[in-house]
Amino acid sequence: MFALVDGNNFYVSCERVFRPSLRGRPVIVLSNNDGCAIARSNEAKALGIAMAEPWHLIRARLPDAGVLALSANFTLYGDMSDRMMAIAARFGPGQEVYSIDECFVDVDGIPGDLVAAGHRLRARMEQWIGIPCGIGIGGTKTLAKLANHIAKEADRRPGEPYPADFGRVCNLAALPASDVDALFAATGVGEVWGIGRRLSAQLEADGVHTVLDLVRMDPAVVRRRWGVVVERTLRELQGRPCIALDDVPAPRREVSCTRAFGDPMATLPPLVEAVSEYASRAAFKLREDGSHAAQVLTFVHTNPFRRSEKQYSRSATVPLRRPTSDTAPIVQAALRGLEQVFRPGYRFHKAGVILLDLQPATVQQGELALEDDAAPRQGRLAAAMDRINDRYGRGTLHAASTGLGGAARSWTMKQGALTPQYTTNWEHLPAARA
Repeated sequence: MFALVDGNNFYVSCERVFRPSLRGRPVIVLSNNDGCAIARSNEAKALGIAMAEPWHLIRARLPDAGVLALSANFTLYGDMSDRMMAIAARFGPGQEVYSIDECFVDVDGIPGDLVAAGHRLRARMEQWIGIPCGIGIGGTKTLAKLANHIAKEADRRPGEPYPADFGRVCNLAALPASDVDALFAATGVGEVWGIGRRLSAQLEADGVHTVLDLVRMDPAVVRRRWGVVVERTLRELQGRPCIALDDVPAPRREVSCTRAFGDPMATLPPLVEAVSEYASRAAFKLREDGSHAAQVLTFVHTNPFRRSEKQYSRSATVPLRRPTSDTAPIVQAALRGLEQVFRPGYRFHKAGVILLDLQPATVQQGELALEDDAAPRQGRLAAAMDRINDRYGRGTLHAASTGLGGAARSWTMKQGALTPQYTTNWEHLPAARA
């Protein structure tokens, strides 16, 4: 038995915790460089604002709707996510954090009324951190995901198409078969976890319009027509678990840090700063994972949407002398790659660093200490930098090649409506007034 705990409109909800005046207003959170909507309040959804809709089009289409657009504050969202997941973990003995705003919890064998327990968890979440959430419970992860969709939609739009009784917390496993069939019949097949837009169109073209239509199909027929992935989804919907709880996520196959620039870059010095910063962040992620990388890929490209400008895109991969997670050699390799791919005369829109050929750090620690006396010292230096940056803020210590311009550097992202880092920066701590 699984429960899916999902923060409602998570990025917007995080902002509203510290700015209650935003409640009831149409609010959206924008992607990097304040480009597209990546989170929408219910009020924004009611205005017809679509996910990934460009902000300049929203502003032109709804000039008088009072839509408030905020720059993405990922530092705040990440910290609030950690707090949310710690509370959700109390629901059951096992937890899989699926994304920044949702997690699966193993509730198999939990005594008592799971719906009542779910409402208690929701109340605790709102009281302790102010984040509203939806909880879906089912015998499989796919059913829990579907129950979560029903819980959130029934809360947002009671009676359209789900009864209000299923709002906020929905336990499909506790319902009679007739009620489950009614919910399945009211749900489009495209709402099923793992059924994307293209696959949904294929299913609907063959007469499979609702979840109930899919559930009533023969798994062997589904496998022949749409493959083993859809068959597995069908079996999950029929109550046969095929996807286990992943308590320990699989190690990443690559680590990357890529960004679009606030303004196009035509010269090498600002590109050196940007690539150095991205390589440093990627190296930090590598150390968090306890991994080493053996190769560093650097890429740059122009803006493909500016067809009037000359287009260029290229990448280069530089092998490291030995696998490492230390910032200095990774930055050096990334800059050697940048030298290979840079060409004058182009306006570069984006660059990135991808660390490849990852392996556990523990595999090499003993032998590397013998063959390279500098390895232990470099590891201690990187660990010391991480501790200082964790205490005093990211970027307190950094590679010199990232420059000294701070947030004013020309290649940094545009974040014209960035809110404070309320929970991680002492200077941004909100003040309570009587």
